[in-house]
Amino acid sequence: MKKSILFSVFFFLNLTVFAQNNDIWISFPDKDSTHIGFKDKNGVIKIEPKFMGMTIAHKFENIIAVNEENNQKWESYYLTKAGKIVGRDSLYIFDNGPDCENEGFIRFTDRKTDKMGMFNSDGKIVIPAIYSNLTKVRNRTFIGLKDAEKVRDGEHFFWTGGKEFLIDINNTVLIEDFAYNDNLNFYSLEKSGEPSKNATRESFLGVNGNYYSFISFEKEFKEWLTNSLLKDLSKANILKQSFDKITYWKESTGWISNPKNKFINENYNYIKLKLQELNTAKTEYFISADGLNPFIFESAEYEMYFNNCNESKDWIYPTMDIVISSKNKIDHTQDHLEFLRTENGYKLISVSAAKHNLK
Repeated sequence: MKKSILFSVFFFLNLTVFAQNNDIWISFPDKDSTHIGFKDKNGVIKIEPKFMGMTIAHKFENIIAVNEENNQKWESYYLTKAGKIVGRDSLYIFDNGPDCENEGFIRFTDRKTDKMGMFNSDGKIVIPAIYSNLTKVRNRTFIGLKDAEKVRDGEHFFWTGGKEFLIDINNTVLIEDFAYNDNLNFYSLEKSGEPSKNATRESFLGVNGNYYSFISFEKEFKEWLTNSLLKDLSKANILKQSFDKITYWKESTGWISNPKNKFINENYNYIKLKLQELNTAKTEYFISADGLNPFIFESAEYEMYFNNCNESKDWIYPTMDIVISSKNKIDHTQDHLEFLRTENGYKLISVSAAKHNLK
């Protein structure tokens, strides 16, 4: 069976060349920290501090959402590196914050129709505002919801009805009835004439008759956990399957970090015991997917796992938290072993023990 890998080497080469030719600007505050501007890597100021409010971008790569005050009025818009202003008063807001570009695309909302579309890095509309809702672009594809009804529930709202599609950045529908799913690795996309036989993949029939398959983060993690970690609980293997630093919780100090060698050497027996419990049928545990917490993992080694707005890039680097319940049914405490998906596989990155005193 022939396969066509859609996120080809060409795609990555393009990204590499683009990154090399693109001088990313860094945000900086004014003296009283009420406004922010941007400077290049050499410290040359490109935009004097004038933005505030909804301006959450820490890095200015291609296009950002900004907010400023003019004549005692708030103005919001999208700004490109070339200084082009687009989408005035059309910021897409989610969870009290505006969108952040991904792969050079950023979402906007047409306030007249309450529909969503996308700008590219030049501020041109590449996806018209015809969708009820859109995901970020991931591997030049996105999930679009059409013809849904917005229902308000107090201060919040949700969508009901409508139809979801997997669509490419040319606004071409690839898959119909493609329900929103943040468990799929869109950068693992493969196309073939029949469903994938790989146990970690999920396959969907496309409108062109081909099947599109994606690695499931959950299936991938469970396979890795079983075959790469639980089969060998030696100290050497646990160290191999750990991040360079382990962050852990102590009641007396809160979250702290230690090099993995120090942490595993001092807490090996506890980690081994918790992992051994996963091989016991009586152990109650579940796995929860999320992303790195930017308020805990703040140092330089975690930077690649966050986007330009300091949001976790959980669409490519999710965390998998194994939550283990106490064997004592009266005791409702839980232990947590958190693993981060990295370029070198999943790595133990965080531990929280309910009753054990981690060192």
